Amino acid sequence: MLRYTLRQMEYFVTAAECGSVAGAADRHNVSQPSVSVAIAKLEAQFGVQLLIRHHAQGVTLTPLGQRLLADARDLLRQAEDLQQHVRAAGEAVGGALALGCYVTIAPLFMPAIITAFRAAYPAVDIRLHEGIQDELVAGLAAGRFDMALLYDINLPAEIETEELRAYPPYVLLPEGHRLLRRAEIRLADLAAEPFILLDVPPSRDYFTGLFEEAGLTPNIVFASPSFEMVRGLVGRKQGFSLLVTRPHGSRTYDGQRLVTRPLADDVRTSPICLARLSRTRPTKLMEAFGAFCGEWFVEQFM
Repeated sequence: MLRYTLRQMEYFVTAAECGSVAGAADRHNVSQPSVSVAIAKLEAQFGVQLLIRHHAQGVTLTPLGQRLLADARDLLRQAEDLQQHVRAAGEAVGGALALGCYVTIAPLFMPAIITAFRAAYPAVDIRLHEGIQDELVAGLAAGRFDMALLYDINLPAEIETEELRAYPPYVLLPEGHRLLRRAEIRLADLAAEPFILLDVPPSRDYFTGLFEEAGLTPNIVFASPSFEMVRGLVGRKQGFSLLVTRPHGSRTYDGQRLVTRPLADDVRTSPICLARLSRTRPTKLMEAFGAFCGEWFVEQFM
């Protein structure tokens, strides 16, 4: 028989997120002793210490508390989903969706996806976080994100994915570059050219790996984690780049014109996927968002 309550679990999660009992009390509009007692009872039921109390300096998680935190968040999400199901069968999908998105994908796709999804499900509150791949995977594992839109490259086994669309890499060149005489460009023709590398994982390893798989070594002269910085340097004729994300404009921030060419080589593509933690059961809201994204990508590229 269960000896703990969802309220105790909720106070524990909030205290961990706020880093203090006082912060949890403020968020839930209750007294600090109420939060302290609830967490103490939770620890007593489990027979373990979940939080380390620091006098006047808040709380930190113990290793056991850290492991429980992701499961506690998942439990609270499932409880919220169950409540929505019970309130009214067939009621419109609602609630909060914590969504992560890879930093270069987000500006191209998320404004349209969020706008269309909220129009279809006005009761949904989407909380978006943009980040690099490692941050998104860690967020999924810790329960900070329900789902994440990212590239399906080198993901751990605990992450379950649904492919949305696969994109081939392309060559980005400045206006007037001599290689623009060709309809397609080979990696061998680019190896000696100055390469402006998008230096953010997993893009960095993906692009350099394309050269390595062809037995070539790229001539990297600049590396930047900023997508627009890479485009800007190419526009100023400092080199070429390989990219996957393709903005609709052909100008850099400072007005330089860019031109693209496909690769002539048969290289592996870079699929965009919707990911979640495999050991968690998707909520009704997560299922609705997954189905929506699948249909959206199909409709956009028919």
